[in-house]
Amino acid sequence: MEYKEEDYLMLSGIQHFAFCRRQWALIHIEQQWQENLRTVEGNILHKKAHDGFSSEKRNDLLISRGMQIFSSRLGVSGVCDVVEFHRDDHSGVSLFGREGKYIVYLVEYKRGEPKKNDADILQLAAQGMCLEEMLCCDIDKGYLFYGEIRRRVEVRFDRELRERVKEMFAEMHHYYSRRYTPKVKPSKSCNACSLKDLCVPKLCKNKSVKSYIAGKIGEEGEA
Repeated sequence: MEYKEEDYLMLSGIQHFAFCRRQWALIHIEQQWQENLRTVEGNILHKKAHDGFSSEKRNDLLISRGMQIFSSRLGVSGVCDVVEFHRDDHSGVSLFGREGKYIVYLVEYKRGEPKKNDADILQLAAQGMCLEEMLCCDIDKGYLFYGEIRRRVEVRFDRELRERVKEMFAEMHHYYSRRYTPKVKPSKSCNACSLKDLCVPKLCKNKSVKSYIAGKIGEEGEA
């Protein structure tokens, strides 16, 4: 299946979706947003990584910042922080307007340190899958650069990770087409969410009107 361009979702949304489906829907369906310290620091780090599209060449290395990417198969579009093209005439891929062949390396910048959740990994893998489709090549790994530890962490794009990316985007498209904002079970992670005051997670514990009416009808039937 291939999606039309007008139906593309924001690739970066997979990180919100992996963290909390309700958070993703509030941002991408209901267009709600609120900053906190984490989001401000993250924006500053990304701004340093790229400020509009730019590229540079260092001997056999090409560096592209702010590169626009997309995938009609996943139905998404987005921007890569940094894409490195290392010249390798034996194993690389051809690039339009460039001599030789190049191996593709993705680098995504993140604030803080490596996390236990895999939202960052899913986003990076999705970027890799987009570039594979665009460049007609295979990309087996990418890197996450964390601002706190100041180094890259390698991420392998195995089959299981790729399937999770596909399934997650399919679910996102399903919610988006219905304009549906799901409820969630409140957890400790709600305290770190910038949308906590807009989401009001405690309300998700309340029964829906439909459930309330169904319960009352059941009670009357038993009586």
